[in-house]
Amino acid sequence: MHERYSRQTLFSPIGEAGQAKIRHKHVLLIGAGALGSANAEYLTRAGVGRLTIVDRDYVEESNLQRQQLYTEDDVQAKWPKAEAAKKHLQRINSDVDIRAVVMDGTAVSLEPLIADVDLIMDATDNFETRMVINDLSQKHQIPWIYGACVGSVGMSLTIVPGITPCLNCLLRTIPIQGMTCDTGGIISPAVTMTVAHQSAEALKILVEDWDAVRPSFVTFDMWRNQYQSMKISRAKKKDCLSCGEQRTFPFLTLENATKTAVLCGRDTVQVRPPQPLKLNLQKLSDDLANSGYTVKANPFLASIEQNGQRMVIFQDGRALVHGTKDEAHAKTLYQRILG
Repeated sequence: MHERYSRQTLFSPIGEAGQAKIRHKHVLLIGAGALGSANAEYLTRAGVGRLTIVDRDYVEESNLQRQQLYTEDDVQAKWPKAEAAKKHLQRINSDVDIRAVVMDGTAVSLEPLIADVDLIMDATDNFETRMVINDLSQKHQIPWIYGACVGSVGMSLTIVPGITPCLNCLLRTIPIQGMTCDTGGIISPAVTMTVAHQSAEALKILVEDWDAVRPSFVTFDMWRNQYQSMKISRAKKKDCLSCGEQRTFPFLTLENATKTAVLCGRDTVQVRPPQPLKLNLQKLSDDLANSGYTVKANPFLASIEQNGQRMVIFQDGRALVHGTKDEAHAKTLYQRILG
């Protein structure tokens, strides 16, 4: 298969030695949606040795606009995204060892997968899972690459334990996107650009070219022709609970996880965020109405419906998801709206 990677090895920062390193590396990819499916394809085509893909969802018709691996057949079969990705990727490069894991990515479920991982790729759709990834990265000293996009905006950040600030350090510094694809929509070029930043950083790490790793937080708006690169080295905090001198890895504890509970005698699941929020219900209602949801709101709550599913969201971030007793499903719906 020497010819397969010939154009990549001709690129001098990789070369034959770098390709051999890529071939012996293991990447854990969390999320197999827009960012995940594209990153998975790039890594597979690049010849990574092992790729573990974690995702809790299945392929839906609305995914096809931007999630490049999937087909209408996957939609009809309601194929889990991780398994659908594995199926298509094996046809691209049968030399890569690909493992599909269909599950919700939590502190408990992800940690057993960490053992021999060289790089963690973030392709999630919610901030809670990203903070879990961040703490697992710091605990096990594994670099990870953050990526997010919504509308025409994308952003990326490479985090190397012991060298760069972690995501917890940066929470009050970088403009973390608050909207989701369900509230703000998305165009596929924003996905492609975000993946280009992530996958380029991944190759640098896999070939161990640490001097080339980007030391800044990048954000761009492809519709408004804006691009910004923000230096972050000074944001590293000695008292950070995730990467500081007295680290406790707070996002690996149960009290910092979203809570779900089936209400007694009702087909309703209550979802509570780790910490109380203070939502702008009017803005949330307007965004959701513009995205095709049926919304009824008052100063205290917003009731939203789409495709026969109804959720009531309160100002403190608590929500009641009606018509189900499936806590995992309720949590997925909740995070699609609030990220």
